[in-house]
Amino acid sequence: MIKKALITGIEGFTGRYLASELAAAGYEVHGFTAATESELPNVIPCDILDAADIQRAIAAIQPDVVCHLAAIAFVAHGDVDAIYKTNILGTRNLLAALASSPVAPSAVALASSSNIYGNSTSNVLHENTPPAPANDYAVSKLAMEHMAMLWADRLPLTLVRPFNYTGVGQSGQFLIPKIVDHFRRKAPVIELGNLDVVRDFSDVRTVVYCYRRLVETAPARGAGCEAFNTCSGIGISLHDVLQMMREISGHDLEVRVNPAFVRSNEVKTLIGTRAKLESAIGAVRDIPFYETLEWMYHAPAAA
Repeated sequence: MIKKALITGIEGFTGRYLASELAAAGYEVHGFTAATESELPNVIPCDILDAADIQRAIAAIQPDVVCHLAAIAFVAHGDVDAIYKTNILGTRNLLAALASSPVAPSAVALASSSNIYGNSTSNVLHENTPPAPANDYAVSKLAMEHMAMLWADRLPLTLVRPFNYTGVGQSGQFLIPKIVDHFRRKAPVIELGNLDVVRDFSDVRTVVYCYRRLVETAPARGAGCEAFNTCSGIGISLHDVLQMMREISGHDLEVRVNPAFVRSNEVKTLIGTRAKLESAIGAVRDIPFYETLEWMYHAPAAA
């Protein structure tokens, strides 16, 4: 039988790529939207902050596997209340609905974040690195992880901790799309924050492949709740990104540091290891980040 996959946040940047990944693997893909309607098939309106609404939606779909992406994922999002409500209470409502569903899912993947590690002193972050969240977004994700453990005896849960990733279609409020757009437009100047941060960047297409493989290798219900980094294991500074874009575009620009963009609690370095991930799903073939930037640069600009 064809398995039903539910993606919360299906209309977001990651959700659309994951929907394509799961559909190509033979799943019947369903999703939730906060809007009243969607251009995507098998997507129904649902407010994850409304427990009754999410119970209704789960009963209607009865998914076999679930990938929970719906969240406020922008670290600098201005509404702190919304961050905590969406990322914690929204997830709790989903887990409660799934636990009472007549069709028990075989896998439930919950998207957390590498931001929970904060300014760790470890050179490379693994899943046992003590968390040290440095902003409200990271705190909300760590709290979500702890809350989810309350359901680990009833649901086959997997936590994914993605490091930074990007690709065509990501919002311009995020750093890499902003940089690519400035080079595409041949802008003379770009204003950025701290240029010395180092991040572990991946391509969104690699990330959704890892998500699919994780739901396919999920533990049995009651087997605990394992966390997995999704990352490349390679640190890239913003200076590196800017130089790659100069080579790709043939354009140079002036880089100005805007103090308004420098966060006092900025996480300086985030580099992960995916040894645990690959022990669970097998070897992961990376898309080199230079190729990701080329893909983004040559894609048609959003209208």
